[in-house]
Amino acid sequence: MAELMTKPTRASAETFLESIADETRRQDCLTIAKIMKQATRADARMWGPSMVGFGSYHYRYASGHEGECFVTGFSPRKQALTLYIMPGVRRYESLTKKLGKHKTGKSCLYIKRLADVDLAVLKELIAQSVRQAQASHPKV
Repeated sequence: MAELMTKPTRASAETFLESIADETRRQDCLTIAKIMKQATRADARMWGPSMVGFGSYHYRYASGHEGECFVTGFSPRKQALTLYIMPGVRRYESLTKKLGKHKTGKSCLYIKRLADVDLAVLKELIAQSVRQAQASHPKV
């Protein structure tokens, strides 16, 4: 079985975020980090080379595959800021309808810049997703 790339590293999340060259993107990422830290009450950790995660939980699938994942996190990808909403984005459709300009995947919320979305709605979406993850994984 291939080794997972999405695992915590010893790299500094703060150093990673401060190294983002584009000022607007860096400030957006620092704001998202603050929101996620407040929601999880956990410090930022690097997961792989480019994902900033908060909190962690252990999972095990029926197939026997198991591992560790962050409760919520994000990555400043080239095309968009990618926010990881681990219980799945579709669960929060009432909030995403009010969010503003974005795209979604199964557990990913794609935002070009924070100016495109309602920050209060984003905070609530992240807070609800963290509460759901904590309820589903009591040791979170």
